[in-house]
Amino acid sequence: MNVRILVILLIAAVLGFSAIFVVEEGERAIVKRFGKIGKDVEDKTLVYEPGLHLKVPFVDQVMRLSARILTLDAPADRFVTSEQKDVIVDSYVKWRITDFGQYYLATQQGNQLIAESLLQSKINNGLRSEFGSRTIRDIVSGSRDELQRAAMDGTQGDAEELGITVVDVRVKQINLPREVSEFIYNRMRAQREAVARSHRADGQEKAEVMRAGADAQVTLTLAEAERESRVLRGQGDADAAKIYADAYGKKPEFYSLLRSLDAYRTSFASKEDVLVVSPDSEFFQYMKSKNIK
Repeated sequence: MNVRILVILLIAAVLGFSAIFVVEEGERAIVKRFGKIGKDVEDKTLVYEPGLHLKVPFVDQVMRLSARILTLDAPADRFVTSEQKDVIVDSYVKWRITDFGQYYLATQQGNQLIAESLLQSKINNGLRSEFGSRTIRDIVSGSRDELQRAAMDGTQGDAEELGITVVDVRVKQINLPREVSEFIYNRMRAQREAVARSHRADGQEKAEVMRAGADAQVTLTLAEAERESRVLRGQGDADAAKIYADAYGKKPEFYSLLRSLDAYRTSFASKEDVLVVSPDSEFFQYMKSKNIK
């Protein structure tokens, strides 16, 4: 008897435990019975809020779905601008489930991977439309918020078909394809090299002008110095001639003697020279004279 009671109590405990399920905070639950989703009196999908709930043991199957805001961070994708230029766009999407019944049916029993794949396809279509109506200049220099808002609004209707609401669309990074980046880099480098060559040519031209000016200044300075030196030499020669003339006027005989002595010194300075002069020449008048005063 006691064993029977224990068995009954054990079965009752198992049934009671199986009839209870808990929905955690940040979750919602859908119950399937015989493969069909539970409906309320208005024939809407019955969604269980966080808390303790009851179900039919071994008959009802509980499917838990996240009610939090989820992030879809997909790999970067390639888009074409209005000028037929490719750009690589890295973006992410914030989304949440708002119609759990629709979401469950549209994503093969609430498969999040399928939901994100479908959502990413819809978001990319919206971004492709927005990028296709703008040039690279518009995208880079324009308002990115406007582009993101337009992409989110454009995909909101398609997302509702999945029972999803798009909370936010953000473009993290916009890059050019590698081949385009290299082309732009090479073009910029060529432009910088052209500017550098122009600057070097201007510098060389200015250097030539400065050197020509310096050479002209040096030539002018040397010419002025030569002119002044000639003037000074002329003045010196004039002063010397005046001194000689004054000396000659005072002592003509003595002045003539000094000039003759200078001539002797110059003529006899070299032992290798031969001087042919007549003995009675005036050149030796002071050497033969005995009346030198």
